[in-house]
Amino acid sequence: MVLGDLHTAALVSTAGSVDWLCLPRFDSPAAFAALLDNDEAGHRTLAPAAGGHCTARRYARNTLVLETDWVTAGGEVQVIDFMPPRVDKPHLVRIAVGLSGEVAMRSVLRLRFDYGRVVPWVRHQGSRADAIAGPDRVRLMSAAP
Repeated sequence: MVLGDLHTAALVSTAGSVDWLCLPRFDSPAAFAALLDNDEAGHRTLAPAAGGHCTARRYARNTLVLETDWVTAGGEVQVIDFMPPRVDKPHLVRIAVGLSGEVAMRSVLRLRFDYGRVVPWVRHQGSRADAIAGPDRVRLMSAAP
């Protein structure tokens, strides 16, 4: 399904992976291009660690806020994805919400600038990581370890 902020758009698979995203605009080279190649071409995954596909997906009340549900042996979890209207930089927001039980989550960020051809240098600083390659930079911020 599609997420967007009027300047660019992301495609989210049923496996919980953002497989296509051009940054910072529609006409920019893709930073996540697994849609065209494989996971090595870049993706951002947030899904149950045990794997599997979602059991339900929907947009929340006439918005581009995507809600994806999984039912696992340990419980139920929902991932909420959206790209807020931008002030200056694009933001891809992914939130995991436990609905019942306990579900271990897997979070993977594999950035590959220029349609999967450029592997960035990554610097970790506390709760954030910066991926840099030439003039391109993407920052991951998370309260989760």
